[in-house]
Amino acid sequence: MSTNVETPSSAMDSVKWLVAIALLAGAVVGNHMYADASALYRAIGVVFAVAAGLGIASLTGKGQAFLAFAKEARIEVRKVVWPTRQETTHTTFIVMVATVIMALILWGLDGVLFRAVGFLTGLEI
Repeated sequence: MSTNVETPSSAMDSVKWLVAIALLAGAVVGNHMYADASALYRAIGVVFAVAAGLGIASLTGKGQAFLAFAKEARIEVRKVVWPTRQETTHTTFIVMVATVIMALILWGLDGVLFRAVGFLTGLEI
C-alpha cells in the first residue's frame, strides 16, 4: 500500500480541470442543441467529449491519485476469496429462514402486546 502524500497542485491543474469541465458541459449542451441530428452522431460526440474530458482530468494531480487508487483497489479485489455457488446458495437460504423466523416472532410479540395494552386500557377492539 502506498503512502498518501499531498502534492501541491499547479496552475496548470486548474486549467486542465476547467478544460475537462468545459468538455463535459459542451457534451451536455451540444447534445441538447443538436437534438434534431442523428442520435448516432450525437452519441459519438458525447462519448468523444466525455472521453476527452476524462483523459484531461486524469492528467491532473488529483486524476493521477485517483488512477493510482483504482489500480490498488483492483489489486486488492484480486486477493479476495469469493464464495462458491453452493456456499452462496446455502448462506442465502439461511438468511431467508432467519428472516421468516424473526418476522413470525415479531408478529406474535406484536399481537400479544396489542392484546395486553388493549386489556389494560379497556379499549379492546
